[in-house]
Amino acid sequence: MSAPHLPVLLTEVVEAMAIAPGDVVVDGTFGAGGYTRAFLAAGAKVTAFDRDPTAARFAGDLPAERFTLVCARFSEMDEVLGEGGADSVALDLGVSSMQLDEAGRGFSFLRDGPLDMRMGDQGETAADLVNNAEPEDLARILFVYGEEKKSRRIAGAIARRRVQQPFTRTAELADFIEGVLGGRRGAKSHPATRSFQALRIAVNDELAELEAGLVAAERVLKPGGRLAVVTFHSLEDRIVKAFLAERAGRTPAGSRHLPPVEDARAPSFTLSFNGARTSGQLELDANPRARSAKLRAAVRTEAPVWRDAA
Repeated sequence: MSAPHLPVLLTEVVEAMAIAPGDVVVDGTFGAGGYTRAFLAAGAKVTAFDRDPTAARFAGDLPAERFTLVCARFSEMDEVLGEGGADSVALDLGVSSMQLDEAGRGFSFLRDGPLDMRMGDQGETAADLVNNAEPEDLARILFVYGEEKKSRRIAGAIARRRVQQPFTRTAELADFIEGVLGGRRGAKSHPATRSFQALRIAVNDELAELEAGLVAAERVLKPGGRLAVVTFHSLEDRIVKAFLAERAGRTPAGSRHLPPVEDARAPSFTLSFNGARTSGQLELDANPRARSAKLRAAVRTEAPVWRDAA
């Protein structure tokens, strides 16, 4: 397996999940199966999810008696396994290395391809969004999902250009955004990095899927079951951090004038450790993708599921 396809924080994830032989484990983001292979090696029975139908090509050598691949979103895990149907759940978020490497998927500005960015094979593409969204909506997407400070400038320029010539290719859009922002000027990352992240998140509705997936994991885990989530940017990490803090009963401190907000429901998780785990230097040297990765983990309590969760 080449370096770009190495599963990130694998040792830490496996440790956090404390897998015992025979455990039912959910790999919510199968990708090329790196996590799944480690879970199977630990003796687990694995049900893996991936909305990308092409992911099945990485599953051909896996033991059918202990492995099932479901072509669906991980937010549907409870519908497949039922409440209390799993001992552990792992989520490795964001776009997979294979999708980035395949120019035809349109995720990367480093490889010219169709402006697609869909993790699955349904719904609108990035080209649809770029060429049809109102400038105000496009600017909001770039600002909120990409944290792009110059979102209005980029969206306005795109709206003017697409009237004469719609955008169809990744390199075309990346070069255009670079021109709008005045080039790189010594920046470490490409000027289009934030915009491409924003478009990908919007096309795949990734943040809403993450929120729904965390709720599904709460439902599917048995008491004592373990959840491990690896994030790759601050938007994802904030959602995971807030969810686990809330479910662990860590209520906000409140202000000087207002008391803390207490929730009457019993905590449905306890945190496995405070804060987030990150990669060590050896992994960072071997796998550049690990630079921004953070692992948060928690253990399911005996408390009921928070039923009014969206």
